Amino acid sequence: MTYEFLQHYWCFIVALLGALLVFLLFVQGANSVAHSLGWTEEGRRLVYNSTGRKWEFTFTTLVTFGGAFFASFPLFYSTSFGGAYWLWMLILFTFVLQAVSYEFQNKIGNILGPRTFQFFLTLNGIMGPLLLGAAVATFFEGSNFIVEKDNLIDSTSFTPVISRWANASHGLDALLNPWVLVFGFAVVFLARVLGILYVINNVDDEDIRSRGSVRLLGAAIPFVILFVAYLVHLLLKDGYAYTDEGLIYMQPYKYLSNLLEMPYLLVFLIFGIVSVLWGIGIELFRKDESGKGIWYAGAGTIVTVLCLLLCSAWNHTAYYPSTADLQSSLTLANSCSSEFTLRTMFYVSLLVPFVLAYIIYAWRAIDAKKLTKEEIRDDHAY
Repeated sequence: MTYEFLQHYWCFIVALLGALLVFLLFVQGANSVAHSLGWTEEGRRLVYNSTGRKWEFTFTTLVTFGGAFFASFPLFYSTSFGGAYWLWMLILFTFVLQAVSYEFQNKIGNILGPRTFQFFLTLNGIMGPLLLGAAVATFFEGSNFIVEKDNLIDSTSFTPVISRWANASHGLDALLNPWVLVFGFAVVFLARVLGILYVINNVDDEDIRSRGSVRLLGAAIPFVILFVAYLVHLLLKDGYAYTDEGLIYMQPYKYLSNLLEMPYLLVFLIFGIVSVLWGIGIELFRKDESGKGIWYAGAGTIVTVLCLLLCSAWNHTAYYPSTADLQSSLTLANSCSSEFTLRTMFYVSLLVPFVLAYIIYAWRAIDAKKLTKEEIRDDHAY
């Protein structure tokens, strides 16, 4: 295990967590359309109780994603989480609202009323995927930060901060980039597609299922348009590359070159996109396989996002570009932990398959029986 191998290995692990997080945003996606899926109060409770069984998975994955980034690439963590903190604070705030809303919307003594907390769930369902998608888009579009490692050895500096944001927006300026918004809204509609597919699979209610098919088409069309538009933009744009000496430079068609020079990523990317479209298609046009679309679309989402994230970092690519100072851009080589840390964590990561096995077991146990109206009348229901 060379140092370079460990850098690429941990990049893969972090990218995989990011891909799983995007898939698990089906919770937010379903909540954002809960009022149209469940036309009645009882129908809305069915949707919220369906997603309520899984919201902890999404939140835990988000925290694990941040923790893995902190341990393996601490300079990214300090630069992005410390510099673009308004963006990340908004993301965390919407997820905290989600957790509170699930627990209190139907509790005795709720003076705000269920509709207030249901509004918060809808807000999280829109803003959560949008802001997370915007954060991911900055891996390709760049962010406005400056890294000054010389501050660590500057004896005149009383606060040796090596990275800082170049303006006062602290991350919110990313939302001014139209392509960041295109990708962000693509994630919003993808989350809706996955959420609708999951509810169709998980809820035993014919009215919700019939509404789901109509809402699915309404979410799938803008998703496909936005995703294709951003993918074409990505493949044609200049990318951030670096030399063996660490010099950052702009390379025409960098991300297209990455896919052509790493054909296995291209093959998996195509497979992932086709799988997502297949999952949508069988739900719309093959009613005999109703409910199975979430598994095709979910697997395709994980594979597609994984390939895109790896394309942003592998093959001598700066995965967190700086638009304020090109040489401040972060790469696998200049932002990772020490070889000892990465090697130690590698052995710990061998336990991950056991954790995944437990998650799969718990998931199957929770979804062994489809949700019915009788269950939401229980005192423990959301």
